[in-house]
Amino acid sequence: MVKGALDLGLAILLAGLEAAALVAFCLVEGMKKWVAKGGPVPGATSRFLVVLSVGSTLSALVGYGFFRADLPMACVSQAVVAALLTSLLLLDAGTECVKRSGRHRLRRRLRRERRRLHASQSEGRSPARDPARRGPRRR
Repeated sequence: MVKGALDLGLAILLAGLEAAALVAFCLVEGMKKWVAKGGPVPGATSRFLVVLSVGSTLSALVGYGFFRADLPMACVSQAVVAALLTSLLLLDAGTECVKRSGRHRLRRRLRRERRRLHASQSEGRSPARDPARRGPRRR
């Protein structure tokens, strides 16, 4: 009876503490963005990724400790928290990768157009007929 109550109490307490810690972290990061008047905050994404990866790893380790201590409800709750944090980590990392690759493609296209413009100017073409100055291509 006491072991079951301890198991349930630990499951609820630790899941609540981890959720509160993540909410507090997001609140602090939001305050930093508010202080910057909505502008970019350097390192915000990397801090968020570190917090999610460390949180999911520690939840998995604590869950394994509960498994070894024969506390099944606490173990399952930590496994669920670790899975949720890992899915948030993957979503955020994937979004960041898509943003970076989009920026990289845009920079490459602009460099290519700049080279084409410089090459056409050195050949003596008129700027009005230059294909690089027509504007972005419509898709």
